[in-house]
Amino acid sequence: MSTDTLHELTEKPMNWRSWLLVLAALLQLVMLAGVYLGAKYPLWTGEPVTLRVVPVDPRDLFRGNYARLNYGISSLPASLLPDQDTLREGQRVYVTLAPGEDGFWQATALSTQRPEHGTVVRGRVQWASGGQYVLRYGIEAWFAPKEKALALEDTLRGGGAARVMLAANGKAALVAVGERPSEFVDEQQQ
Repeated sequence: MSTDTLHELTEKPMNWRSWLLVLAALLQLVMLAGVYLGAKYPLWTGEPVTLRVVPVDPRDLFRGNYARLNYGISSLPASLLPDQDTLREGQRVYVTLAPGEDGFWQATALSTQRPEHGTVVRGRVQWASGGQYVLRYGIEAWFAPKEKALALEDTLRGGGAARVMLAANGKAALVAVGERPSEFVDEQQQ
């Protein structure tokens, strides 16, 4: 290729297809950054709370080795709802938390609107039955290598503790799991 041909190629303005390709690549990068920042936001700005936890299932063939966790705030009575409202499956809810005497945070109220004050965790109703609501918060799995996942299952057989960071909007991030708050097994990378 001669220098004249190279000069002609670099002097050409970008056509609309080239701009569209650049825009698509930038849009994908922005979306990836948004997902990453959304996941890290509670870790950077959150308030630490300790929740009572019990393991449910240690591994999954498709997702790898992990401990599936169930929290003391995963199943709540309908009496925590103001005015005896009813919730439907998939509905977003906010659970107001307060520290208990035993060091574990406990649910004190349940609402469909974010309260103006207090420490809250945001979740979704998985199902409702007999005056009880089962909620999910997006922190129900703790991933670990096979040996650590099995050791964690043994450690938590009788119950344990989880350190969770709660952002101001109620989004939760699981940070550590252990038998007692003072003995967390390890912390996931932040």
